[in-house]
Amino acid sequence: MRNIVVIDAPSNLGLRPPSPGTVPGCCKLAGALRDQGIVRKLGALEGGVVVPPRYDLGTWQEGDGVFNATALARYTRTLADRLEHHVRAGDFPVVLGGDCSIQLGASLALRRIGRYGLAAVDASADFRHPGNSDRIGAAAGEEMALATGRGQDDLTDLEGLRPYLRDEDLRLFGLRDGDEDRAELTGLKIPHLTVGEIREWGPAEVARAAVVSLEGPALDGFWVHLDADVLDPSVMPAVDSPDDGGLLPDELAALLRTLVASPRCVGLNVTIYDPDLDPEGTAAALLTDLVVGAFPRQP
Repeated sequence: MRNIVVIDAPSNLGLRPPSPGTVPGCCKLAGALRDQGIVRKLGALEGGVVVPPRYDLGTWQEGDGVFNATALARYTRTLADRLEHHVRAGDFPVVLGGDCSIQLGASLALRRIGRYGLAAVDASADFRHPGNSDRIGAAAGEEMALATGRGQDDLTDLEGLRPYLRDEDLRLFGLRDGDEDRAELTGLKIPHLTVGEIREWGPAEVARAAVVSLEGPALDGFWVHLDADVLDPSVMPAVDSPDDGGLLPDELAALLRTLVASPRCVGLNVTIYDPDLDPEGTAAALLTDLVVGAFPRQP
């Protein structure tokens, strides 16, 4: 049994301010899940905190590229250092974000080691890039494009390792049926499933098929990226962009259990949940239960 190691990555560098002069509250995600006892419930080891740079848009304006780019690049390398150490040691990191840009740290760490895939469980593909949008700025909506080499060099080619992930090594789960990126993903032959398709074929079944493909000889393993907004807002309203038609808890639980059960799964990150939008802590409790439930019970 691999050691589960919980690491906090409380970065909100990739999100736009919820209102002028404020900062996104997802930087409090790790603290909220820790208050729910996630470390104890997982039987996990303590991996500490990778402290992010200060959130500061400075003089950034539309058209300037990704905001906080210098800070994001520095944080990606620092987080990658921590994760690389644990993956090489045979540990299983559970990374508590933060916004979705923390996925770049995991992808860079794994690219240093070998060739890895990514199973992303997210309401959107986060595939905005200069080739399909004129609103580049928030890395949390662009990290999948950045990880596959689309975008500015100071984020896509750290250490000369572009791309951190190959298109064919991605598996996307939970897109809303009307997601605007689907046509492009289809053209690029990036496997992706909407909520409706997951329901039609069964969450455990689609995850099992993805695992089979990710366990092939071309890959050294794969990482799981979980964005809380994949859940329906009726059960997870505490996200920056709630969108109706999401997965229900039992569906997400089956998906996660199947993915994490693979011996080739090397880590998991959790993102986007915002405690500022969850004053009673009910969404934090649900998210904690789903993450803990993804792992077999310790003897």
